[in-house]
Amino acid sequence: MKYKDIKPAKFLSRPNRFIAHIEVEGRPEICHVKNTGMCRELLIPGADIVIQEVKHPKRKTQYDLIAVYKGPRIINIDSQVPNKVFHEWLRKSDLFQDLNLIKPEFKYGSSRLDFYMASESRKVLVEVKGVTLEEKGVALFPDAPTERGIKHLNHLCQALEQGFEAYLFFIIQMRDVLYFAPNHKTHPAFGEALIKAQQQGVKIMALDCLVEADSIKARKWVEVIL
Repeated sequence: MKYKDIKPAKFLSRPNRFIAHIEVEGRPEICHVKNTGMCRELLIPGADIVIQEVKHPKRKTQYDLIAVYKGPRIINIDSQVPNKVFHEWLRKSDLFQDLNLIKPEFKYGSSRLDFYMASESRKVLVEVKGVTLEEKGVALFPDAPTERGIKHLNHLCQALEQGFEAYLFFIIQMRDVLYFAPNHKTHPAFGEALIKAQQQGVKIMALDCLVEADSIKARKWVEVIL
């Protein structure tokens, strides 16, 4: 996926989860944060960031925060991008080669799962989660408690009983991590639900990404250690 109208900037502060104060081209600006997670280890004063200029008369800000540099590593924090990355990867992957229907935003029970895919003999449900937290080379999810994530896992398990295949894909919005693991410290209940889902047959998979200032795309498989 490619971004247009990208600019470098500096992060200054985040008064709430929706906006950030930044410095761009030597002047202070207000920027929309496209991630409602904490991102505490990333959004620190003085951090180099990547922003996208978005001109729209109804917007209160003209910039979106897209990515953050953590040392030499660039991490995409756009929470809207993992589904797009997965969809692009899906078209080239041979994992679901025989499927002839791909339907995003599929309503299942009281959840809206990210993808429903089908062929004459297969019904597949996929939920996609973006990962922006890295500690000592390990990609972790979530960075804040997620009851919604547990709900999605429970529905994937229910779908297995109704003849669906069920997958949870973690799109790691950076490259060169050692492995992926659930963040038991931040939300032990999610980690337990993830283990239970795998035991029941939900396939847990992770892909890292090639991230540049103006683009992101899925790169290679990452080991999942629960």
